Amino acid sequence: MRRLCAAVLTLGLVLLAAGPAFGAAPITTSIYTADPAALVVGNTLYLYTGHDEAATGGTNFVMRDWHVFSSTDATAFTDQGVKLSLADFPWAGGDAWAGEVEPHGGKYYWYVPVNGRGAGWMDIGVAVGDTPLGPFHDAKGGPLISDSTPNSSPLNIDPTVFTDDDGQVYMYWGSYNGVRAAKLNSDMISLNGSVITPQGVTNFWEAPWMFKRNGVYYLAYSANDSGCSAPGYACIRYATASNPLGPWTQRGVVLDQVTSTTNHPAIIEFNGQWYMVYHNANAPGGGNFRRSVTLDKLYWNADGTMQKVVQTTTGGGGGGGGGQPSGVNLATSATASTSYVSSWETLNAVKDGFVPTSSADHSHGAYGNWNHQGTEWLEYRWATAQNVNRVATYWFDDNQGLDLPASCQVQYWNGSAYVAVPGQSACGVAGNTYNVTTFSSVSTTRLRLNITSRTGFSTGVLEWMALRTGS
Repeated sequence: MRRLCAAVLTLGLVLLAAGPAFGAAPITTSIYTADPAALVVGNTLYLYTGHDEAATGGTNFVMRDWHVFSSTDATAFTDQGVKLSLADFPWAGGDAWAGEVEPHGGKYYWYVPVNGRGAGWMDIGVAVGDTPLGPFHDAKGGPLISDSTPNSSPLNIDPTVFTDDDGQVYMYWGSYNGVRAAKLNSDMISLNGSVITPQGVTNFWEAPWMFKRNGVYYLAYSANDSGCSAPGYACIRYATASNPLGPWTQRGVVLDQVTSTTNHPAIIEFNGQWYMVYHNANAPGGGNFRRSVTLDKLYWNADGTMQKVVQTTTGGGGGGGGGQPSGVNLATSATASTSYVSSWETLNAVKDGFVPTSSADHSHGAYGNWNHQGTEWLEYRWATAQNVNRVATYWFDDNQGLDLPASCQVQYWNGSAYVAVPGQSACGVAGNTYNVTTFSSVSTTRLRLNITSRTGFSTGVLEWMALRTGS
């Protein structure tokens, strides 16, 4: 089951319900970046990111190293290059996943999850450098956390490290609903006491981020519940506590789902402004395994709760939806039906009027017919005849089992059978845009879109508009 396997490997495919996702311009489009961590040193904001190298259409993570980006205004970022890689850990076998850097004693410690070649899957290692840009080297010679660590997480990934006012250092990590926490010794490479399971961190999935503001401890994390995003996607929830080890109190959603299935927060104050740093699939050619780090401003309420981050569209990104085509959209009053829709997709997404930012923008749900191949159809029916002379289709491409179609055709019901609409222009199959098909006006109670898949793939639609232009 290719899509199911890919879903597990994204570590963020969760059963979740809706909200628009756009996303500011990525910090770079030269490479694909993911899993950001943020650190302010002096007048510079540093972002430590993973590096997605999956090929177009890839269905798994390909991550071998980490980059560092720097900025003095949180707008323009400079790629300082690869500053840590799997080769820096002789005991590591693969999977350069989400890490975080924490300063301590004049040095900078970079905590990263990697496949450690030993028993189990992911371990957490530590690299150390003398500056925020390194050079970094393995600080321990083996894992800090592994499956052999008592009470370790079901998957030991995504460490977040936090130093309290008294100098005590804490680390949170985990996935698969298995959040864990521990104190670190002053050497930063050994545990101070037992690993605990924090209480009150509800709906936790992965990607914790811990910080302190005005005496209150905050823990943001990727959540997997039905209250904040569509099936297969994640939101960012957060909780607060009066102690760094909890117990925690759930406070709500601070970031809605994004256009990638995974969602990963870093929250930081820089030059008097707070920011949410995260990743999405909005860069050209992006997808669930070709993500891009971006950031938006974060604001606070007077009671210390966070306002939900508005994902801006400043600077574009995602290939561009280009707005809705002209004409009266008759689809909104129609009843939709289909030859087949998969159980985790939604047919009504095709007529909710949402303007996608790219073919990967699943933020309002999508129609998909995986794992069917060949020709499937969508259909609109009206109680009374409608005059229609064009359609506009925005295809869904999830970089997994769904791809842009090989071809399509528009048909209408002539009273006794479905026939091709007269004078039909090309039925476009381009991604990241509305494909407008024009034809001579027909008066009908039913309109159908036949979709033929490419070999080895199924098809999906984000929006299908049935339009009338003119009187």
